[in-house]
Amino acid sequence: MPGPWRIMKRRDRRLTQRVIFSFQAAAAIKAPIRTFAQAAAGSARKVQMSNFETDQYINYQRIEDNLEIVRKRQVARIFPGPSFAVLNHPLTLAEKVVYGHLDDAHNQDIERGKSYLKLRPDRVACQDATAQMALLQFMSAGLPNVAVPSTVHCDHLIEAQIGGAKDLSRAKDINREVYDFLSSSCAKYGLGFWNPGSGIIHQIILENYAFPGGLMIGTDSHTPNAGGLGMVAIGVGGADAVDVMADIPWELKCPKVIGVKLTGKMSGWTSAKDIILKVAGILTVKGGTGAIVEYFGPGVDTLSCTGMATICNMGAEIGATTSLFPFNQRMGDYLRATTRPYIADWANTFQHNLRADAGANYDQVIEINLDTLEPYVNGPFTPDLATPLSKFKETVIANNWPQKLECKSIFTITPGSEQIRATIERDGQMETLNEAGGVVLANACGPCIGQWDRQDVPKGTKNSIITSYNRNFTGRNDANPQTHAF
Repeated sequence: MPGPWRIMKRRDRRLTQRVIFSFQAAAAIKAPIRTFAQAAAGSARKVQMSNFETDQYINYQRIEDNLEIVRKRQVARIFPGPSFAVLNHPLTLAEKVVYGHLDDAHNQDIERGKSYLKLRPDRVACQDATAQMALLQFMSAGLPNVAVPSTVHCDHLIEAQIGGAKDLSRAKDINREVYDFLSSSCAKYGLGFWNPGSGIIHQIILENYAFPGGLMIGTDSHTPNAGGLGMVAIGVGGADAVDVMADIPWELKCPKVIGVKLTGKMSGWTSAKDIILKVAGILTVKGGTGAIVEYFGPGVDTLSCTGMATICNMGAEIGATTSLFPFNQRMGDYLRATTRPYIADWANTFQHNLRADAGANYDQVIEINLDTLEPYVNGPFTPDLATPLSKFKETVIANNWPQKLECKSIFTITPGSEQIRATIERDGQMETLNEAGGVVLANACGPCIGQWDRQDVPKGTKNSIITSYNRNFTGRNDANPQTHAF
């Protein structure tokens, strides 16, 4: 199999995670590389992007330089006429990160919701279903390696059926040709490759690659999960990914910015998921279209980093370009817990550009008081039908939804990554879940994307299920149009 392979081990107390990763150094093949993340020439400090890419650096200085340019210059509007807009005003965090990645900050037209921006993302991520065509297209470009750090994650082709180990083994056998193609292609062209069973793309990115102030595109709609670490992460099609991997600027319509101000602190059974469930009820599945949803306010600091990622992940269900949180101590704690303290320290020195300016202007502002927020149940058949738990019973009766609640029903758990699976096994949660009758599935997308061979209910039978997944459109999880998914 072409290309260098490295087997890297990371120990977290008793946990050892085995990751297969390949990355060919640009110097070895002397290809023209234009990595936006590279540190500026003459920079006194170079901070690596990840534990796997020690020769790729976070370039906060370029963001600083771009923002200085766009704050001072006048920008002609794209419509005819002599009107001009001056960008010397307080910027939102979304604007800072996006404008900080402009390909040509001097000459770029910038107007929210109208102009088209040419950007230079820091990295690309692909899942195994979309990566196949993307890599075939990249091959046709005739380039020896990808121009930016890129990874492929095998998580979409594993069908949930019996349980983690058996389902994974079955998927490896059925999809062997696909996995062999992806792994060999990644080795040849310098992409990182994550084997089936290593975890869901979004969790692997959060644990290993996301960093505050970065710009990433991914060939999956839930790429915005990385916003929980202060990254502008946007879901795209395979052709967009190929452009960036081939060193072509990526085009994005200048997004509007919706601000969500969080105050207070959650209590009781309320969780971070309830925040985005409420936001979905307010904005609906179309309300975030063409906009970045940016969270701010004192309530942000009460959330965990993974809780913020949960909120950003489901932002896709309201049509948002992506969602984003400002860098804070909770993100720093997570970076240190995932063996990236050097990124936390570097981000601390750049905090002024990892949060919104005072007085930043949003196109729309939503305020949520976490003190009074209660758990929500959204659905069925759409993720924006939001019902607070206190009104759920009467809503079920009024709409004649299936009410049956069995004392013991099918209970499945999907670990986000091998690190998470091994951790819950180490700390005893796995045993508790098994004793409760739970079935731990493979570290993959599974029922969330419809990869669920459900056998307990015949197709066409009216029934209800409750999931922590984001999407509950008709037939989404189990291909049964009569399943009411909440």
